[in-house]
Amino acid sequence: MKRLITLIISGLSVLAASSQINTDQVLRSGRSALFFEDYVLSIQYFNQAIAAKPYLAQPYFYRALAKLNLDDFNGARADADEAIRKNPFMTDAYELRAVAYQNLGHSKRAIADYDKVLETLPTNRGILFNKAIALQEIKDFEGSRETFDKLLRLHSGFDNGYIGRSRLRLETGDTLGAIEDVDKALKLNKNAVNAYLIRANISIARDQDFKSALDDMNEAIKLQPRHEGFFINRAYIRRNLDDYYGAISDYDYATQLAPDDYVAFYNRALLYMEVRDFDHALSDLDRVIALKGPDIRAVYNRALVRKEKRDFKGAMEDVNLVISRYPTLAAGYFLRSQVKRDMGDMNYKTDYDKSIAMATTSVQKTPDELDNNVKTDIDKASEPDVEDELLLANEEPQETVASRFSTLITVNSNPTLEQEFNNKQIRGRVQDRVAPVDIEPMFAASYYSSPTELRPNSEYLREAEDINKSRLLRFILQVTNREPMLNDSEQIKKHFESIEYYNSYLSTHTPRAIDYFARGMDFITLRNYPNAIADFTKAIETTPDFTLAYLMRGIASLRGLEASKAIDDSGNSAIKDSNANIAIVKKSALADFDKTIELSPEMAIAHYNKGVLMLENGDYTSAINAFSKAIEIRPEFGEAYYNRGFAYFRLGNARSGSADLSHAGELGVVPSYSLLKRMSR
Repeated sequence: MKRLITLIISGLSVLAASSQINTDQVLRSGRSALFFEDYVLSIQYFNQAIAAKPYLAQPYFYRALAKLNLDDFNGARADADEAIRKNPFMTDAYELRAVAYQNLGHSKRAIADYDKVLETLPTNRGILFNKAIALQEIKDFEGSRETFDKLLRLHSGFDNGYIGRSRLRLETGDTLGAIEDVDKALKLNKNAVNAYLIRANISIARDQDFKSALDDMNEAIKLQPRHEGFFINRAYIRRNLDDYYGAISDYDYATQLAPDDYVAFYNRALLYMEVRDFDHALSDLDRVIALKGPDIRAVYNRALVRKEKRDFKGAMEDVNLVISRYPTLAAGYFLRSQVKRDMGDMNYKTDYDKSIAMATTSVQKTPDELDNNVKTDIDKASEPDVEDELLLANEEPQETVASRFSTLITVNSNPTLEQEFNNKQIRGRVQDRVAPVDIEPMFAASYYSSPTELRPNSEYLREAEDINKSRLLRFILQVTNREPMLNDSEQIKKHFESIEYYNSYLSTHTPRAIDYFARGMDFITLRNYPNAIADFTKAIETTPDFTLAYLMRGIASLRGLEASKAIDDSGNSAIKDSNANIAIVKKSALADFDKTIELSPEMAIAHYNKGVLMLENGDYTSAINAFSKAIEIRPEFGEAYYNRGFAYFRLGNARSGSADLSHAGELGVVPSYSLLKRMSR
């Protein structure tokens, strides 16, 4: 299964001196773009560094990081190879290459690279964990068990390690050991989603205990309420508890979360068939076929539905397609015989006799293998079962709703553990963990925005609107706290060209504040924070009451600090931010927000941004005051309620925190209910 990997970066070593281009600055800008997940942009910076100094290992390593995040695993592997050729002692490059190999399915090569890293870091948690998974993938169960055992001897509080070993134990038939590990993981971390999924799977596979499985799926959904696969699995459980309404409700929500995922539509169609709601079943099967093409299971079931709706022509078309694909499928001939009979075609007996003969001579599954299957034929349980025969044919890789719960988990929400990573060079999204509780981010002017359910449009800000009306910028200003990654190479190129335009313009014309501001916006878009800060400062020096320039300088200062901390965190960078420097930057940003408020006291986002900064500094009382002011100005400010609720919880005021989070949820801030659940645990 393709692993999704989010990467955070840090320095490797003191960078070399600059050449014709400022390589240090280019690399720093590229790493800033990596930190903010602008991978396409970061690659462009690293390309420049490689062109200027092709003998350096670092640009290849960082470009490999970016490619890995873009799922270009071959490209990442090639760049890691190059980095290792140029610096055979770059431990992180071996780890990155191992991750790429593992995602490409080359587990043995990944293990060799993990072993190389372990020569230097023999007790490293992430490397041992990844190696154990890779060993399990090549079916070296004994080696995997030994590696997990070593991992947990060294890191006994590592909940993900117990979950990994539980999966290994399940695969090797040690159910009791798997349960023991899952329970240990949940004791260490009640938010371990995969642990709930695995335990639900065990409850059904071992004991048919759907009630306990439902309790565990409820916990998983509370922790990850936007995962459509969880709702599909819970629908299956509810179906087995005879809660048809609940099952349909879960399928409905799954289709809303993932309208292009055919699985929920297919499963819901089967449930509609079971309760004889053929109109809805037909609609869902049509959707499945539109999304996935002529999937034979969907086509077969649509033939059943069309037969019931007396659309014999359509049913014949579908069943003929099934037979053409599976000429040895007894169920296909049986269904065609029934359609012909209902049409009054007296030749139906030919197909009927053929189906009986084929079913009699075919290999039959044992009762255990058929356990938990939902019959696709809605009338006669004795008819040949198309799903059983398709599985025997080994030609269709996709399981259906009639599969066991463990198969549904595999198809829809596989509790496969993602790779752990050695240090802050590479940090993966481990799927059994809930993402850290984050506050809602600051609002800023931007040339791009990312619509959400809460904010389908850009935030209105008078100062931004005035600039847009002046038509003095080359791009339209928007206001957002969800700035998307800049992945369009042509758009990136336009901003580099825009900077060149302003360089030329400012050198031949009397400088205007708006020109410095415009170039600063291009720089901040390209994650070049030092130059952005310099241009916003020049805009302020030219026009001291330029409100938006103060706001954006504060934003650029904080983003630059955040990126710099990530880049320098390994201690190997030439520039190491001290605590004093961090305090200075934050104080400067706060001063800029205060000046923004002084110039525009009714700017709700300025008060909000100040609250976010106070919250990050641990000054919860001041943060609450700032968020309260933002809410006073704009009573429907959902993000302000959310962050104020977070601050209240930090102060131990659960009543006020719960009230604010509840109101934020009403206003559409999606994480509110998940945080409410976690705070009440």
